[in-house]
Amino acid sequence: MEYLISFALIACSALFSGLTLGYFTLDVQNLRRQAKLGDLRSKKILPIREKGNQLLTTLLLGNVAVNAILSVFLSSIASGIVAATTSTVLIFLFGEIIPQAVISRYAVSFGSKLAPIVRLLMFVSFPITFPIAYLLDKLLGDEIPSVYSHREIMELISEHEDSEHSAIDEDEERIIHGALQFSHRTVREVMTPAEKVTMFDENRLLDSNFFTEVNQHGFSRYPVYSGNPTNISGILYAKDLIVEDEMIAIKNTDEAFETDFLTLRADENLDNVLAKMLKKKRHIGIVLNRKKVFIGVITLEDIIEEIIQLEIEDEED
Repeated sequence: MEYLISFALIACSALFSGLTLGYFTLDVQNLRRQAKLGDLRSKKILPIREKGNQLLTTLLLGNVAVNAILSVFLSSIASGIVAATTSTVLIFLFGEIIPQAVISRYAVSFGSKLAPIVRLLMFVSFPITFPIAYLLDKLLGDEIPSVYSHREIMELISEHEDSEHSAIDEDEERIIHGALQFSHRTVREVMTPAEKVTMFDENRLLDSNFFTEVNQHGFSRYPVYSGNPTNISGILYAKDLIVEDEMIAIKNTDEAFETDFLTLRADENLDNVLAKMLKKKRHIGIVLNRKKVFIGVITLEDIIEEIIQLEIEDEED
């Protein structure tokens, strides 16, 4: 009978000790996210784990009470030194080390299966634990959620890609890294400088030489300037040239020449530029300096390439 009681007390000690470490290795934010995604085990654990201080006081109260009873019980059936040594070894090995090592590794599984028992313990011990938990809540405030920096998220994604247990592949890793970095890059870093941009004078005639030049370059849009190449007056859309009459100036076309175009600063971040392009339905932006002088162009394709970290090549490339 003594052995049975001792075994029961050690089992209770192991349960309290293991659950204390197990539950508190689970981040509340992660549990909320997993529960939102439909994980049933997280849904069972979350209501308990959200009451962090009450859960902590309940488990610690149970653990201290069981260990004290175990020590007293062993001292009643053995001499003082033997009882002290035995209780220390049993509690250390079977009541602390082994259960904490096992339950912390399978915290979600143990936590969800034992959630009904823990809720019952929290209810029974409520008169004692609630005042302490309430005081801790007021003194310490809410638990600080885990928030990761861009670099930490990128490293986390890389670790997942390297792990055989993760479904993230190399392409996803590259794209996620690009998406996390592109908002910190500026137009100046990505744009095509003005000296490398193919453009036309607004008075250029739509003759055979013009169409040959357009076909050779193969671009869908061309900046158009007035008088000086630094003074952009509009955008020429190559696809609309098919409906235009020949031997007329670009500025006199009905469909191909558009004077309403997007202007950008060189120091703007790419995420802001992407938002502007999507909102205004523009695929190209004219980059001007502080003196409103043309210094380059940036396209939607340029930004997408920054995100996917690959050059997009079409037939003309």
